[in-house]
Amino acid sequence: MLKSPLLAIFLIVSVDVLGLTIILPLLPFYAEKLGASPAVVGMLVSTYALCQLIAGPILGRMSDHMGRRPLLLVSQVGTFIGFMILAYANMLWLVFLSRIIDGITAGNLSLAQAYISDVTKPEDRAKSFALIGIAFGMGFLIGPAISGFLAQYSYQYPIFAAAALSATSILSTFFLLPSNIPVAADTPRKFTVLDWGNYVRFFREPSLGPLLWQFLAFALTFSLFMTGFPLFAERRFTWNGHPFGAKEVGYVYAYLGFLGVILQGGLMGRLVKAFGEITLVRAGFFVAMAGLAALAFTSQIPVLLVVAAAASLGTGVNRPALTSLITQRADRSEQGVVLGLTQSLNSFSAICAPTIAGFLIDHSLLIVWGLLAAAISGTALFFKDRQPVAQSSSA
Repeated sequence: MLKSPLLAIFLIVSVDVLGLTIILPLLPFYAEKLGASPAVVGMLVSTYALCQLIAGPILGRMSDHMGRRPLLLVSQVGTFIGFMILAYANMLWLVFLSRIIDGITAGNLSLAQAYISDVTKPEDRAKSFALIGIAFGMGFLIGPAISGFLAQYSYQYPIFAAAALSATSILSTFFLLPSNIPVAADTPRKFTVLDWGNYVRFFREPSLGPLLWQFLAFALTFSLFMTGFPLFAERRFTWNGHPFGAKEVGYVYAYLGFLGVILQGGLMGRLVKAFGEITLVRAGFFVAMAGLAALAFTSQIPVLLVVAAAASLGTGVNRPALTSLITQRADRSEQGVVLGLTQSLNSFSAICAPTIAGFLIDHSLLIVWGLLAAAISGTALFFKDRQPVAQSSSA
């Protein structure tokens, strides 16, 4: 086994995210080939996210008692099965089935985050959670390029590549990741997706509630941006005389992924030490708001690269900084379930945002799409932190 569990987690999440980003630019075209309309493609994304919403807190609570590693393996096996069904789908309902299976077991990210919180000190968590950001950056740097290259030969080839990476992730978890001790209290509280009282309780906690609202704003902003951008770019930009397609969008994602690797790999730890998580969160929301508002009015590719970078870097700062703050505010015995709740907020956003983005863009409301995402990011600036925490800058 690797001496550092964080290195094992980084390898596992990197492989998982790479598989995800291979599928991301391909899925709309794959579904359309089987007869899906844009509205049905949106439903496909929403179905996956709805399954995540149901399963996220349950997997988080189970991992509090059983340990992160067993549930992480279950989640990864579900992803692999979903990819294999998708690769051989010859009817649209099989595509839906593949996404349902993957969604029900899709707890990889929240379980990995809970594992990181188990094995790191509070002052080191923002830097450690930046590993997730590096994995996302690397995934968006490499995955769309792989997908675009392989898809020119067959739509199945990128899916087989994603399935192979998923299998590699399973083997890495089994052989490289040490088991951790469950941290749940002796008298656990039942928590399911339908136990709305617990959701409300977390949001009402003075120290935790504002952070959860900010995380919801981040998730909505990120989902609106990522799910709406391909349709927006197709209608707004051209390259060599034709509208932006999967190849061009993939290149933009790769460019944003490259910037994400720089941010998460080299800058995040230094920024936290210099300014603290709370200041970074506010700056991240402001930069994302400015970038998205400018994107709404952009029609030139050079300007696109600047404003899209601002939007991406703003949300890229928020993900690890907010996650670090949330784990510091949550009781240690409840970190799994709280991180499961953040995954549910991600899923809720992924259910709503594609539908909203698709509706606006279908009605040629491209500017409204960008301004709405900017407004949501700006709203997060009004949630005031009510309890200072020990910032890592004081470490």
